[in-house]
Amino acid sequence: MTLNEIFSFIEGERKYIIEFLSNLIQIKAVNPSMGGPGEFKRALYIEDELKKMGISNIRRIDVRDERVKEGVRRNLIAFIPGENRDKTLWIISHTDTVPEGDISLWNTPPFKPVLIGDKLYGRGAEDNGHAIAASILAAKTLIKLNLTPKINFGLMFVADEEAGGRYGMLKIFEENIFRKNDLIIVPDAGTPDGKYIEIAEKSILWFKITTIGKQSHGSMPHKGLNAHRIGMKFSLILDDILHRNFSDIDGLFEPPYSTFEPTKKDKNLDNINTIPGSDIVYFDCRILPKYDLDKVISIIEDTRKLFEKIYNVRIFIEYIAKSQAPPPTSPQSEVVLKLSEAIKKARGIEPKVYGIGGGTFASIFRRRGYQAAVWATIDETAHNPNEYTRISNIIEDAKVFALMALI
Repeated sequence: MTLNEIFSFIEGERKYIIEFLSNLIQIKAVNPSMGGPGEFKRALYIEDELKKMGISNIRRIDVRDERVKEGVRRNLIAFIPGENRDKTLWIISHTDTVPEGDISLWNTPPFKPVLIGDKLYGRGAEDNGHAIAASILAAKTLIKLNLTPKINFGLMFVADEEAGGRYGMLKIFEENIFRKNDLIIVPDAGTPDGKYIEIAEKSILWFKITTIGKQSHGSMPHKGLNAHRIGMKFSLILDDILHRNFSDIDGLFEPPYSTFEPTKKDKNLDNINTIPGSDIVYFDCRILPKYDLDKVISIIEDTRKLFEKIYNVRIFIEYIAKSQAPPPTSPQSEVVLKLSEAIKKARGIEPKVYGIGGGTFASIFRRRGYQAAVWATIDETAHNPNEYTRISNIIEDAKVFALMALI
């Protein structure tokens, strides 16, 4: 069968992909760490689709989690045997999403998919519905056209990516499923032109700052100690100190520098006319791999101690996430070279490698010595209001995945 015939089949599945992804978006799968119901119902829907298309080799890995109604977080593994059964090409997607955020910023209901032209809108449409749909379509192509992949073609639909992977990929690794020569593709980051293959990620540091002062009446600030003012000042000065101390540039990454962003702010009071006695702010830091996170934390702690002394407050810092970046995937690794070849043949473009600040499953693989590549064709709307993905990009990415299975 020619490439044109294979690609023509994939292009003919546009209606199916719109219906599949629309159904997926409507199944709310917000991570329970963020107040959501989890991914179980999405996993049921995906498993049903796999069976309908003729895949019977499906494995479930359930991880106990009492926070969700079902009591478990479900991970799915689907498998199409290849000519060489000692090696597998894995396409790994995640099934959980972040919450919708400020609903007033959405032009359409976040969990009611809306198709406008080529764009399908909804929470999780891009992150990671795009990857789920593209990998499903690639698998459907191999089965319906009776094409045997060169090596095994494996799909994973994994829980808990948005909260670190404890109920997903970290548990899956305990099952000894992967071989060191497997090819790992994680379609969880990309660019609008599909030109860039991610081979490296920044280190991640999330922390919570709690400033304790003394509450008082709003008209009597001299009797209190305004934790809000001191907390804001501490956050802004810390922001400046971190940027100045870790300011190097690395052109592999986008953006090419470390980022230190104050993000979430907890409510301190319900009324205006009270001086707050406590204040809570969170930071999300994405740091170039050359820097040791322990050094970053040392500077944070030195700044905290100085502020406590100057302002006579107590400041507590909780480190919520700390992940030192693993060594990058080699640009000459088999997975990068084969992915590059498939992109060139299917898309007619010359791929380049780069690094990102976001965290994906690829870092879990790299930390364990696996070569993993992250790639997708997306407009980078993940976690934003009015998140969307382009149906045409799903179709083009499915071509690349199907071709990778055949070369």
